[in-house]
Amino acid sequence: MLQLKNLALSVARAACAVLYCGVFAGAACAQSVAFTFDDGPSLDATPRLTPQQRNDAMLAALARHQVKAALFVTAGNGADKPAGYALARAWGEAGHAIGNHTMTHPDLDNAKVSLAQYQREVLDCDKIIATLPGYQKWFRYTYLREGSTPDKRAGMRDFLAAQGYRNAYVSLDTSDWRLDEHLAETLDKNSQADLAPLKKAYLAHVRERALAYRALSQRLQGRDIAQVILLHHNLLNALFLDDVIGMFKDMGWTIVAPAKAFEDPVYQFSPQHPAHGQSLLLSMSRSLGMDKLDEKKRLQDDGEADIGRLKAQGY
Repeated sequence: MLQLKNLALSVARAACAVLYCGVFAGAACAQSVAFTFDDGPSLDATPRLTPQQRNDAMLAALARHQVKAALFVTAGNGADKPAGYALARAWGEAGHAIGNHTMTHPDLDNAKVSLAQYQREVLDCDKIIATLPGYQKWFRYTYLREGSTPDKRAGMRDFLAAQGYRNAYVSLDTSDWRLDEHLAETLDKNSQADLAPLKKAYLAHVRERALAYRALSQRLQGRDIAQVILLHHNLLNALFLDDVIGMFKDMGWTIVAPAKAFEDPVYQFSPQHPAHGQSLLLSMSRSLGMDKLDEKKRLQDDGEADIGRLKAQGY
């Protein structure tokens, strides 16, 4: 039985690899990555940079490297107000895609959040972002959680299909949000703190995740998939996005637009057993019965190991 399962998996991998290389002919199946950002734009105050400065810094870094990205808008963070709406519009005007990340970022896994409530969050956000340049019918689940019950998961998939939305899956998940929290804590204690150690830790974190998810894609698909990275519209990336993009280039990765990455057939996969709050690749490993992987522990760490090392150094 195990031999038959392994044979079926090998055939599926080979078929997917052939299809992928046919679609992406000329790229020699080289490793690529698309940049996407969640939860923006926020009007919350942060040390050192205003909301406008944070937005400008991220857009400047993308422009400097000629990268087209996607912003998944949580409208209640600011886009439902004129100042925040203008920040989101700047992304569309710069040629970036605009996607839906609900109004207030509820958790569909929460028993207190009904399916109807969650769907209303999507529709209310859609009313705002549909007026922006770059608008796409792309939806990203908050917390990457697709529902704690079969009824919620099936109900949302049917709803998205009826609304013409695609699931904007993430393959390369990061814990930049947790490192951003540590950044805020550091600057609250000392507004003039040296941020070089934190930048070094952040780059090392993203690099480790990138290499681990690349290895996982090779184990699950037998090839390099077009990775879609999840970062956030936050102070951390306003300060260090230029360095993150430069690191990927130094690693030899090709940066593509999200629309191009989503052409990879891996993003047609609908996990039967989603890994709650995790990347598509971890969900895929569960659905294929391969979830006891060496990579799993470090990929599910929310950056605590990185922060622990920083604290041990006095940062």
